[in-house]
Amino acid sequence: MDKNQIIQVLEEIATLLELKDENRFKVIAYRNAARALETLPKPLEDYIQNNTLHEIKGIGTAISEKITTLYNQGTLPYYDELKSSIPQGLLSLLEIPGLGPKKVKLLYDQLQIDSIEKLEKACQAGQLESLKGFGKKTEANILEGIAQRRLFSNQFLTGNIRPLAESLLDTLRAHPATIQIAIAGSLRRWKETIKDIDLIASSSSPHDLMQAFVSLPAVQRILNHGETKSSVILQNGIQCDLRVVPDKIYPYALAHFTGSKEHNIALRQRAIHQGKKLSEWGLFQIGKNGEEILVPCRSEEELHQALGLDFIPPELREDLGEIEASESHRLPRLIEWTEIKGTLHCHTTESDGASTLEEIAHSAIELGLQYLGVSDHSRSQFQAHGLDETRLLNQIRTIKNWNQLHAPTYGLHLLAGCEVDILKDGSLDFPDTVLAELDFVIASIHSGFSHDENAMTQRLLAAIQNPYVTVIGHPTGRLLLQRQPYPLDIPRILEAAAKTGTWIELNATPSRLDLDWRWWRKARELGVRCVITTDAHHADQLHYLRLGTQLARKGWLESRDVVNTAPWPKFKALLQEKRKRFGLGP
Repeated sequence: MDKNQIIQVLEEIATLLELKDENRFKVIAYRNAARALETLPKPLEDYIQNNTLHEIKGIGTAISEKITTLYNQGTLPYYDELKSSIPQGLLSLLEIPGLGPKKVKLLYDQLQIDSIEKLEKACQAGQLESLKGFGKKTEANILEGIAQRRLFSNQFLTGNIRPLAESLLDTLRAHPATIQIAIAGSLRRWKETIKDIDLIASSSSPHDLMQAFVSLPAVQRILNHGETKSSVILQNGIQCDLRVVPDKIYPYALAHFTGSKEHNIALRQRAIHQGKKLSEWGLFQIGKNGEEILVPCRSEEELHQALGLDFIPPELREDLGEIEASESHRLPRLIEWTEIKGTLHCHTTESDGASTLEEIAHSAIELGLQYLGVSDHSRSQFQAHGLDETRLLNQIRTIKNWNQLHAPTYGLHLLAGCEVDILKDGSLDFPDTVLAELDFVIASIHSGFSHDENAMTQRLLAAIQNPYVTVIGHPTGRLLLQRQPYPLDIPRILEAAAKTGTWIELNATPSRLDLDWRWWRKARELGVRCVITTDAHHADQLHYLRLGTQLARKGWLESRDVVNTAPWPKFKALLQEKRKRFGLGP
């Protein structure tokens, strides 16, 4: 097992122990060990080989031995026995928002509920109302959570699946039978969630390539194995399809299976109006006698050119005006992730982050960033160990000291910020006297999601009017495949942001990707500036910048629309623009 898989096992062991009502210190020990693994300064393999894992704070001798067994053997008898001692359905109950191990155990002990189906029936019958900690509102929330779970079933986060798909692609590209190969479907278009992975290839020997595909180590089960198409289920449960076509029709097949369906229909209609026919098998000119003559195209660029269009990037192929813009040469020059010069919004071990300030700064240096904004949680986020005023001011001094010592050497400038909670009445978690000490402020909502649209909108509008609020963080509060966005009048938010010069975050965490890409064209038209952030809670998560940039591209954004494409001197000045607009100095 690799480190991430072992961390998941440790977390699940802790959860299973909670379900068994084991000693809470034992539960904490496994969670601490999981967190310690996340922050290892060196590869796990080094500690295994040198037998020094038990020397890491948070990992005792007994758990160290279990980690070593998982690493070397891929299994752990203790874990298997623990799982077999718990009704399997209890773990699925934990996927319902609002149900933690204690509540799940109570449901099982009192009502013998051990499945989603039994839970739903019990809620519909009002059986949970008599239980301590439950009530009518809880039942309603659980039923809503069950409905959302069904809505999100068999879907996966693009940000989590893309690395796997690219790994499969690299392996198959190296096969001698492969001529061309690419990711297709909604994953190529960078939709935020997907149901499967589509791969398109051309090959000199389809049989050999298909055999290599179904034999990949990541394959758990073969659904279909043919000469032109094979389908498999991968180890993580997602379906992956490979289609193999002759090389001469590869561009047409790639375009067709990239989609979207609506985009393809629009392209086919355009072809018909030009006396042509378009399908996955080619673009054909229809002759006088109805004969179909292939229009040779060596690439998607040539295919679009043959239809009288500029090349349309895959991210834009949603039939949302991209064909008209292409025809009139008005497509935007989409932002590239290499244009990002820095970012805001990351968390350290001072709040709920898993990496120290030094570790996350080192990761930023490796990425070649010129600036990085540190923004730990404010005091109201007590469960995230949010900073009070004293701790925040101490962190500001630490960041200033770091800059004096290291910025000239590494070319990285740390910025002192804070992710400040927007409270239920629209006020902020710190007074303006404290906010004025910060280089930037991210204002976010983390609680009170059940209020109506007007109340939620007013909370954000109040924050936007504060001269010290630089950014509105994850504006809709959504968690993809977990929680719907709270009700919000987004046009009013964007208009207020444009008027005050407040930036809107494109949060690149795979489960957020908030603000949604569908709103960025409207934001751009209003003059709202985007800031792509990672919301990193671990140094490795700064790589989410690439994902965020892809979603910015899907929102038709150019480099000039994104503030953190600015180099350090310019960005430093941009940070002061809103305060100056309100008549405040640096």
